[in-house]
Amino acid sequence: MDVAVIDAGGANLGSVCYALERLGAVPRIVRDADALAGAVRIVLPGVGAARPAMRALRKGGFDIALRDSEIPLLGICLGMQLLFEHSEEGDTACLGLLPGVVRRMLPGPGVRVPHMGWNRLRPLREDPLLAGIEDGAFAYFVHGYAVLPDAHAIAGCRHGDVFSAVVRRANVAGAQFHPERSATCGARILRNFVGVPA
Repeated sequence: MDVAVIDAGGANLGSVCYALERLGAVPRIVRDADALAGAVRIVLPGVGAARPAMRALRKGGFDIALRDSEIPLLGICLGMQLLFEHSEEGDTACLGLLPGVVRRMLPGPGVRVPHMGWNRLRPLREDPLLAGIEDGAFAYFVHGYAVLPDAHAIAGCRHGDVFSAVVRRANVAGAQFHPERSATCGARILRNFVGVPA
């Protein structure tokens, strides 16, 4: 199982690769679109800010390649946000693989931003990516921007307002949380994505 892990400047490449290796996948870090050849899955991790991450993706030719690709793609944290059309973070045009705008999360009574720590997933509709994930399963989040749930949200989470925690449209999927840091729940999401039997 050849999994291309895109380097967009995020700091979590090693932990994502290790989590994939534990499932029996063979991850390899790629820094330009030509290196996607032969991959059967693509993972776009992200820790950092939207503008420099998109700059790195454009420099590597990923912005065009991912729009043309039919290989299943999973965006993680910032990587999920980059799948959408636009981010308020740095007023950044993103990949446009999913419709919608990534918006700054708003603090409030008992609601700190950024959203950091464990929180519960709430499935919104059935999807193979969520197979084996129970309502209320805990996942680990670190983010200050989010996308409101829409037709492509398959799981939500509440931190003040409800936001999209897992999204999918055809071969494009995203997890706002960090599956590589989310214990059993995160491992199951990755297993479902790469298609490795449990």
